Amino acid sequence: MAAEIIDGKAFAASVREKVGAQVATLVQDHGLTPGLAVVLLGDDPASQVYVRNKGKQTREVGMHSVEHRLPESTSEEDLLKLIDALNNDPAIHGILVQLPLPEHLNSDLVINAIDPAKDVDGFHISNVGLLGTGQKSMVPCTPLGCLMMLRDYHGSLSGLNAVVVGRSNIVGKPMAQLLLGDSCTVTIAHSRTKDLPSVVRGADIVIAAVGRPQMIPGAWIKPGATVIDVGINRIPKEDGKTRLVGDVEFDSAVEVAGAITPVPGGVGPMTIACLLANTLTACCRANGLPEPEGLTA
Repeated sequence: MAAEIIDGKAFAASVREKVGAQVATLVQDHGLTPGLAVVLLGDDPASQVYVRNKGKQTREVGMHSVEHRLPESTSEEDLLKLIDALNNDPAIHGILVQLPLPEHLNSDLVINAIDPAKDVDGFHISNVGLLGTGQKSMVPCTPLGCLMMLRDYHGSLSGLNAVVVGRSNIVGKPMAQLLLGDSCTVTIAHSRTKDLPSVVRGADIVIAAVGRPQMIPGAWIKPGATVIDVGINRIPKEDGKTRLVGDVEFDSAVEVAGAITPVPGGVGPMTIACLLANTLTACCRANGLPEPEGLTA
């Protein structure tokens, strides 16, 4: 029997609906509107589309959206000045600097200049440390989205074997921390893992976040396992165009898994939805209000 398809688009829509309802309550009861500032340097087409979508969805849930589009040649000093101004702006609760940055800028320096309480990407070294020690932090959006989908499908994750394939700071490592926080037994696997197929085959939950198209075939999946595919890879088609595929070979995995996210339409839509959730959380924390229900780790 084919796996249940976890519909990321529908799930993201339900997250945005929850965010919108809680934003409306904040505005009505406290006169507070959460604000998100996005900073984009240069004119990378993919980043521009992404930033435009972020702005649109931010406004749709009733939040205040600010975009700062800067030339690629912007100096580190000028960028840090802007971040400092946003850190000190009480109307802004979330700050996101769109990556990758132009080569002349130090990404670590820029990310760590953001106030950790406003770091809605969850990349600041303080948030990484807080997450690693099980304390309240801002959590990276993509792993948070994966966790929400897993909790929705499984209820409790306690005691399940989870394998995260990929060890990036953006997905792999924070994902492992979140799964540990929900009492999974967690293995982080990667390109150097010995006998990767058998490691993956032992997993009740497989998170594929390695950035290699269709690397994980159905033969590696334990029957009935839940597969969350974070990969977004473009591969050529016969007609000269390209198509999007994940890190999992979907057609073979869907026959074995119990549940699976498709690419596109799985994890992708959850990333912006969780960015909005993080901005709402940051606003609530900044004002000493209860955290939004069902939208945090």
